[in-house]
Amino acid sequence: MSESPWPVFTAIGAFGLTFGMAMYMHGFQGGFGLIELSLCQLIFSVSCWWRDVIRESTIECYHTSKVVVGLKWGMILFITSEVMFFFAFFWSFFYFSFNPSLAVGGVWPPMYLTTLDPFAVPLLNTVLLLTSGVSLTWSHHSIVLGAKGEAVVGLIITLIYATAFSALQYYEYINAPFCMSDGVYGSIFYLTTGFHGFHVFVGSLFLGVCLYRLFADHFTRERHFGFEAAAWYWHFVDVVWLFLYLVFYLWGSY
Repeated sequence: MSESPWPVFTAIGAFGLTFGMAMYMHGFQGGFGLIELSLCQLIFSVSCWWRDVIRESTIECYHTSKVVVGLKWGMILFITSEVMFFFAFFWSFFYFSFNPSLAVGGVWPPMYLTTLDPFAVPLLNTVLLLTSGVSLTWSHHSIVLGAKGEAVVGLIITLIYATAFSALQYYEYINAPFCMSDGVYGSIFYLTTGFHGFHVFVGSLFLGVCLYRLFADHFTRERHFGFEAAAWYWHFVDVVWLFLYLVFYLWGSY
């Protein structure tokens, strides 16, 4: 098995994307062009990298038990880093909610700001995501039992719920009574919910690839870690949203 060039190209793309965003945000000429170029390279490199991983797993049979253990630890560490990422946003929300400044009226949420109704769209989105976790678990157990048809149906239902969640979040954004520039509340709210929405989008892409691989018979009862990794990520997204709903929407609205 030859060494893969894609980690190097992926790192270069991520490096260029970071510098391009910094240049663009500070008004340097060529910053947006660097963002476009680096993003295209990043998408191409990651796509080729994951393509090779699928080939190594299904066709070349390079994924021994030790390799699978390494992949599992890699996914666990990745999700742990994502937990720390969202922890920073929750920390900032709690900091400002327990120490509201005079600029926001000394109260939290700010006295001039109308918050969202937690029992409207947010509650519906919570039901959708939690239900999607159930259908995804059904799909996973169907793979273990060798029931391909049920696995496909469960995964399609999960993708429908994910699409509905994203559509409802977009509807919530365009009808929200405040925007990102409405003080610290608006900035923290949209950063946290927006990044979570991006994670839902990425998780939907993961599950879409898994659906294709199900149709292509890439998963067996014994070897289906690609599906398990996507399921771990999706359950992480579910848990983050549950805490986000309880803190930002329910507790943070009163």
